[in-house]
Parts: sequence; C-alpha cells; structure tokens
Amino acid sequence: MNWIEFHRRGRRLGLALLWTLLLLTATVAANLVGIHQASGIEGWQQWLTAHTGHFLAWRLFLYAGTAWGWIWMRRRVLAREPGARQRLLRAEIAAVVAVAALEISQMTGG
Repeated sequence: MNWIEFHRRGRRLGLALLWTLLLLTATVAANLVGIHQASGIEGWQQWLTAHTGHFLAWRLFLYAGTAWGWIWMRRRVLAREPGARQRLLRAEIAAVVAVAALEISQMTGG
C-alpha cells in the first residue's frame, strides 16, 4: 500500500469516526432533552412506551429506504461485477438476520 492509499483510507476512517461521534452526541442530547421535558427518567420511559407504534413505523420506513438503496446498489454491483452475486447474498442474509434479531429483541423487551 502506497502513501496515497494509506492517506485515503485514513481519511475515510476519520470521517466515519467523526460521523459516529456526531450521531452518538445527537442521540445522547436527544435523550437528555427528553428526560428533562418529561420531568425525569420515569416520565421519559412512559413517553417512549406510549409512542412505540410511532417508532415502529419510523423503523419500517428506514428499512424500506435501506432496502430500496440496497436494490439500487445491488444492480450496479452486479452489472459491474457479475461474480459478486454470492457475496451479496451472504450480506443480505446477514442483514436480514440482524434486523430480525433487533426487532425480536424489541418485541420481547430485551
């Protein structure tokens, strides 16, 4: 790996870490504001429980958007690299299992 490739990868990693830090900060801030607005953690938990259906709808929209983007990307990858079908299938199976595990854990409260 030459210096230019190393620099590009380092820059991508840095941007990914920055975005992760920004999203984590926004998540913590949203929870702190919610706790303050709900007059405590108990009120915040009650509000979250009362709006479970809204959060489910939000996640379903996110999953639909992600699936649409995946299908778009999959067509492009297969057009460029026909041998990638098996790798994409493994990634799709892993993604479906991960989403199913997440949603099942949400339904069981764990």
